[in-house]
Amino acid sequence: MLILLFLLGFSTALFAQAEPQPGSYFETQYLYGTFLRHNKNVAHLVRVHPQAVLLGYNSPTLGKNSWERKLNYPDLGVSFIYQDFRNSVVGRNFGLYAHINFYFLRRHLVFKLGQGFAYNTNPFDLEQNVKNVAYGTHLLSSTYFIVSYMEQDLFENVGFQLGLSLLHHSNGNFKSPNSGTNVFGLNAGVQYRLDTQRKVERDSVASEKPFDKHVHFNLALMGGLNTGDYINLGQFPFFVVSGYAEKPLGEISSVNLGAEMFFSYFLKEEINYVSSSFPGRNVDGDTDFKRIGLFAGHDLILAKFRMMVQAGYYVYYPYEFEDRIYFRFGIKYFVSENWFLSSALKAHGAQAEAIEWGIGYRI
Repeated sequence: MLILLFLLGFSTALFAQAEPQPGSYFETQYLYGTFLRHNKNVAHLVRVHPQAVLLGYNSPTLGKNSWERKLNYPDLGVSFIYQDFRNSVVGRNFGLYAHINFYFLRRHLVFKLGQGFAYNTNPFDLEQNVKNVAYGTHLLSSTYFIVSYMEQDLFENVGFQLGLSLLHHSNGNFKSPNSGTNVFGLNAGVQYRLDTQRKVERDSVASEKPFDKHVHFNLALMGGLNTGDYINLGQFPFFVVSGYAEKPLGEISSVNLGAEMFFSYFLKEEINYVSSSFPGRNVDGDTDFKRIGLFAGHDLILAKFRMMVQAGYYVYYPYEFEDRIYFRFGIKYFVSENWFLSSALKAHGAQAEAIEWGIGYRI
């Protein structure tokens, strides 16, 4: 996703510096969790408690940009996670992430959000590993959330943290099967802060910039490849045409409301398959595969980047696939004042439907 490219590029630049940013620190965390039964298809995979190890590098923002000050000077960084499901069917995951840390309660409470990609050692195979319905590919999209209580510099430059974590993996329905995995658990770790001789000096000057309060209209075209829930029906392209109105609420926040039409050709193939193979379901082979949704959302504005969250409802839904309510999580990057690129995960509850790549224009 675009957020990964941005933050990884930022972290690479940090490592290339002659000396670390004041307040930068390394961390290592141990994660011990429970495999959530978010889908009945993965019930047979829930055997023992998965374990994971996180290694990370964090560099603070110092308030040079307005959004850094408004968000209480978050950290940006890169992290690596090794996850062992302790189950030979599921295998192990090796993931690389970009992350951002948000601080609360005088910087003792930290919320870490990581997005990246992972490699699974033992995905589904029709001949060798038919039980792994969680992953249909080696390469996976992955997201993690960690909420921790943190004490920095408890012993000189060594600190600790303790909290809760949620680690998600799936391939965004790029190839079936794709039930995915969600592991919820505890995390505990230590951190080592670099260069304790230099004081962290944050720019706290309040510079409220005037922001455009007008309503703007956006048109976006998204697409990609995905597949349905039935194995070996093939991968098909999909397209989404979206139009929405956007109202800024401040310098770093805006809300939007709009409508969109989905052209998902895997549904067309699935309708043909179900109508001929499962007559008891009473599905007409001529059922329209298109869908129309209404949605509302919010953008968190970080300079040229925007982290978006949307919730939608299908008002035109001729073929029943998953739920009528859907969600979208992703990022936009404005390459100019009007044009933007986007990448997002669209899901129904805990079940991903697609990873959408798009281009849009803001009036």
